[in-house]
Amino acid sequence: MAHPAFRAGRTAVITGAASGIGLAAAKCAVSLEMAVVMIDLPGERLDSSTNELRRLGANVGTIGVDVSDIEAMKRAAEQAAAEMPPVTVLMNNAGMGQPSTAVDDRDAWERMLAVNFWGVLNGTQAFFPIVEAHGETSVIINTGSKQGITTPPGNPAYNVSKAAVKSYTEALAHELRNRKNCAVSAHLLIPGWVHTRMTAPSGEKNAATWTPEQTIDFMLNSLERGDFYILCPDNETPRALDERRIEWAAGDIVQNRPALSRWHPEWAETFDAFARR
Repeated sequence: MAHPAFRAGRTAVITGAASGIGLAAAKCAVSLEMAVVMIDLPGERLDSSTNELRRLGANVGTIGVDVSDIEAMKRAAEQAAAEMPPVTVLMNNAGMGQPSTAVDDRDAWERMLAVNFWGVLNGTQAFFPIVEAHGETSVIINTGSKQGITTPPGNPAYNVSKAAVKSYTEALAHELRNRKNCAVSAHLLIPGWVHTRMTAPSGEKNAATWTPEQTIDFMLNSLERGDFYILCPDNETPRALDERRIEWAAGDIVQNRPALSRWHPEWAETFDAFARR
C-alpha cells in the first residue's frame, strides 16, 4: 500500500525526470495511475522519456527548463496548476556532478550549487503554494547524498551542495510540521550507489550498484513508515556500515579528531575497528 500522496488521479512533479532515479520515479507514479510532470533540461532525452510514458497511456506533461532558474520554475508551477490534476508529490531530484577542489574550479562550484542546491530550493518554493493550497496529504522529496553527510575527500563542491540539501530539508520538515493545517511533509532521499548516467557514464552496470527502480521501491516503503531520512543501502554497503560511517563523521567533532579522520592515516585502524563493531 503506497503512501497516500501517491494516489490515482493526482500529479507527481519530478525534476531530473528524463533518466535515472527521476525516470524510475515517474514510471512508478504512472503505475499508480498518477499524472506526471517531467522536468529536465530540454532535449532528446527528455522527449524520449516523455514519449515512453505516453505510450503507456499516461497523462504526462513535460517542461524543459533549468531548475536553477527560479522564474522558469515558477512558470512551470503555474503551468502544472493550470493543466494537471492537483500535485501531491514533488520530487526535487535534478542533480549533477563534476570534478572540483577546495581551492580552485570556481565554475564547478557555481554550477553544482546552482543545480544541486538552488534547484531543490527553487522547486520547493515554486511548487509549494500549489501543493499546499488543495489541502490534501502531500510529500516533498529532496534527493540528497551520503556524500553530503560524511563529506569524503575528492569532490568538495558536490559534498557542499548535498550537505546544503540535507540541512535545508531538515529545516523544511520542521517548518511544515509546525505550520497550521499543513498536510505537506518533507523527506530526504539518500541514495546508495545507484546505476545512473552520472555514476556510470559508460553505461556498464557495476554489480555493487542498485538500480533506480530498487531505490524508488525502497523510498516508497520508507515513506509508508513515515521516515524522514530515507537512507538507502546498495549491493556493496549495508545500512549498518552506513550508520557507522555517519556516527564516525559526527564523532570527529565530539572527539576533536582531525577533519575527515576516517581518511587520515593515523586513524585508519581505529576507524576500521569501529566499523566492525
